[in-house]
Order: sequence, then structure tokens, then C-alpha cells
Amino acid sequence: MKTSIDDLRFFQVVAASETLTAAARQLGSSLPVVSKRLSALERRLDVRLVQRGTRRLVLTSEGALYARRLDSILTQLRELEDLVTEGSGELRGSLVVQSTLGLGRAHVAPLVAEFAAHHPHLKVELHTSALPLRPHRREFDVAVHVGSPPDSSLRMRRLATNRRVPCAAPAYLARRGAPTRVEDLADHDCIVLRENEGDYALWRFGEAGDPWHVRVHGSLSSNDGDIVTGWALDGRGVIMRSEWHVRPHLERGELVRVLPHVPTPAADVYALYEDDGHVPRRVSELIEHLAARLPSRLGRPT
Repeated sequence: MKTSIDDLRFFQVVAASETLTAAARQLGSSLPVVSKRLSALERRLDVRLVQRGTRRLVLTSEGALYARRLDSILTQLRELEDLVTEGSGELRGSLVVQSTLGLGRAHVAPLVAEFAAHHPHLKVELHTSALPLRPHRREFDVAVHVGSPPDSSLRMRRLATNRRVPCAAPAYLARRGAPTRVEDLADHDCIVLRENEGDYALWRFGEAGDPWHVRVHGSLSSNDGDIVTGWALDGRGVIMRSEWHVRPHLERGELVRVLPHVPTPAADVYALYEDDGHVPRRVSELIEHLAARLPSRLGRPT
């Protein structure tokens, strides 16, 4: 039996994943099904592609070679599909969108669904994750990223302005008092959001040309922004969250911005996509749709 395009796409996901469990989650399948399909592919090729017995997914030298070459093959196939279908006037093919978890659930998902409804011949997949973006892996056509994008060869388009702001519930401030200087945060219960791969206990202040930071402490931390915000609403401490996320709570008085006189660095929302000289129309039109609709959803002017 010959290897199919589906097999190539299957192994592309496997090769880009940290573990087989992560690959199964990405593929919307179970771990036994993914493991069985991988074994069947290896038998068909008569070669071992993935090392067994390791906690993290490790490719063999043959698996790494296979992954590199199939990336090129699938890229050429997609470019060919673009050339054939773009003259039809209708958007066709597939589109993979990646987003951070909170923004993806609250805003990107509705906009992607809206876009898909206007283009019925287009297959759109949205992947949300609390894991940091890995731009060196070809896992998406468009990624929606909050904050300064990591160094990469990707092109970027700013979709909306945003800042991270410190805030707390009125009950907490009544009990502990409001900080008047950035340095005062060191003596407060700060609830930390563990995201990306940086030092998440460093809270940054100032403008881009004159930044400074303070190391915060507290007994609560999570990698889920909704959990962190929920703890703050319960009066358990101070949080540093994106303005788009906490604005409704600030407007209702459920949270109060602390240190409002102190500027905070921008954490704008960007669309990231491949810079390979050819941007498919489905990619450019989705980005235009996000740029036109996302600011109003976040409460920012266009």
C-alpha cells in the first residue's frame, strides 16, 4: 500500500509534537489509535521513525529526514492548490489557525467561525493552547499572538493594541491597602500567570524605551488566565493581565486598576504567518477579517 497525503499530514503533526499524547490531542484522536497508525506507517516504510521508550517524542535520524522532506512536499502541494483555486473567486482548501487559550476562546473562535460561514468551501481548524508559540515549526497558517512575537522569520500584522495592567478586587485593596509604588508589589499577594517560557514572576512596567521590572511573590499561580482572574475577583491578590481580558471587570468595578499612574509596556495582538513570498488569499483575507473585527470586540478603537 502506498503512503497517502493523509499519512504525510499525520506524521507532520507527530513530528511537530512534544509527545504522542500531544499529537493525539492535536489530531483529535486517542493515544492508542495514533500509536497504531504510526506503527502501521513504519511497517509500510520498513523503517523506525520514532524512538520508543522515551518520555518526550524523539525522532530517529530516518524520522527527522522524513519530516523535513514531507514538510517541503506538503508546502509545494499547498502552493499548487493555491495557484489552481485562487482564480475561481471562492476561497478553498484548508486553513490552520493557532491562538492563545483565553483570547482564542473568547474572541478568535467567534471570528474564525464567522469567516468560515462566509466561505463554505474552506476548511478551517482552530487550535488553542496555553503552550508558547513555536514559530520554527510549521504548525499553522496564521497564529494570533499576544505580546512581542518571538524572534522568527515570520511576518506579522498588528491586529489590535493592548497592554497588561495590574489590578485587584476592592475587597483585597480594602484589606491590604493599595500599592503606591511599583516596589510595593513585592509586599503584596501577587497571583502569577505562568505563560510562555520567560521569568513569569517578573512584572514589567514602563514604556518600550525605558522598561523596568519588579519580582513579585504569592502563594497562587496558574497557567490558566481565567483561573488567575477568578482568584483576583475573589479578593485573593493582585494580578497582571491583558487589558482586553480585565476591561469588563474594571468597567463593572469588580476589579480596580492599581498603580494607574505607572505606564505598562504594550502587549499588542499580532497575526503571524509565513514570509515565503507567496501569501495565499485565504490567509490574507482571514487576517483582514481579524484586523477589521477584533479591535471592536476587545473594546479598542480601530
